[in-house]
Amino acid sequence: MKAIKFGLLPQIITAIIFGILLGTITPDWITRTCLTFNSIFSQFLNFLIPLIILGFVAPAIADIGKSAGRMLITTAILAYGFTILAGGLSYIAGSGLFPSIIEKTAELSVAESSDGLKPYFNVEIPSIMPVMTALVSAFTFGLGIAYLKSDILKRGFDEFRDIVSMAIRRVIIPLLPFYILGIFLNMTSAGQVWPILNTFARIILIIFALHIFILLLQFCIAALCTRRNPLRLLWTMMPAYFTALGTQSSAATIPVTLRQTISMGVTEETAGFVVPLCATIHMSGSTLKIVACALALMIMQGHPYDAGMFMGFISMLAVTIIAAPGVPGGAIMASLGLLSSMLGFTEADNAMMIALYIAMDSFGTACNVTGDGSIALIVGRIFRRKPAATAVRA
Repeated sequence: MKAIKFGLLPQIITAIIFGILLGTITPDWITRTCLTFNSIFSQFLNFLIPLIILGFVAPAIADIGKSAGRMLITTAILAYGFTILAGGLSYIAGSGLFPSIIEKTAELSVAESSDGLKPYFNVEIPSIMPVMTALVSAFTFGLGIAYLKSDILKRGFDEFRDIVSMAIRRVIIPLLPFYILGIFLNMTSAGQVWPILNTFARIILIIFALHIFILLLQFCIAALCTRRNPLRLLWTMMPAYFTALGTQSSAATIPVTLRQTISMGVTEETAGFVVPLCATIHMSGSTLKIVACALALMIMQGHPYDAGMFMGFISMLAVTIIAAPGVPGGAIMASLGLLSSMLGFTEADNAMMIALYIAMDSFGTACNVTGDGSIALIVGRIFRRKPAATAVRA
């Protein structure tokens, strides 16, 4: 009999439930054990963050630079623009709606419980470099590899990316549920868990509504360029949307996204170029989620924020999370450094971001891949590629 696959989302949900239940009855020694594990895990995660940025961003920029062309540049600009637009609208909607529905709670804590319990011991694991240093280094190496056409250095960074990806897959992801369990156990003992869960439920509904609005907006823009009916275009892409809900992977959904994009009237040549590329660089749904969740946590804890802070964060985020979709939870892992350095997030805040993001992972992926079709329509219009004769007009 084949083993039943227990995915990351069910594991996170189970960890949250057990954390809440154990938090009410757990003796001190179990609480301190969880605090010790969380302390070591968070140190390793902080150590890995700059490596994630360097390993993901540098090879992605090198790949784009080596394939430079008018269609690639146009697609990249559209993908980045739509991602920035999604993040900006998420901030505007969140700053208008969240303050009235989110109750302020005490500061989250990951290293110490409310009754004074501490980890048995701490292990300091300093980062190799600061987050911004890693990001600038990634740009420098990526652009340099593309300009010099250095295959040797490119292969080295590709292998470095594979090592980082393996660390995420083999260490971070398997241990993540235990980390989340410790966080919720600690919050339950501190009496913070129910206000936070109430906040979770409210913002998830708002984020889902924002996903629908972003898709409608993207296809309205594509419809203006192609003089088509935006609702019929979006309806044609629905198989890709629902496939992504199940697969939770942009890459795994590419065949369906490609088929539905061609069904809208995009040529096979254009769709075959744009869809795989956008599966890597177009992250509207992921950016929308990260911005909304970050804003909600800041409001919940009474942290100051403004539009300038978040626009800078969104601009950097749209670059940092490229090439992350190939790794489970890659987008949120790559964004943790920016959350800490630009928004002042603590280890506990980052842990909550991971839990929130993964809880809505499938919806963000579905928004990303469905929006890829709108970009393909615009690119096809710009380069005047005639639809295939067998394509279904929307």
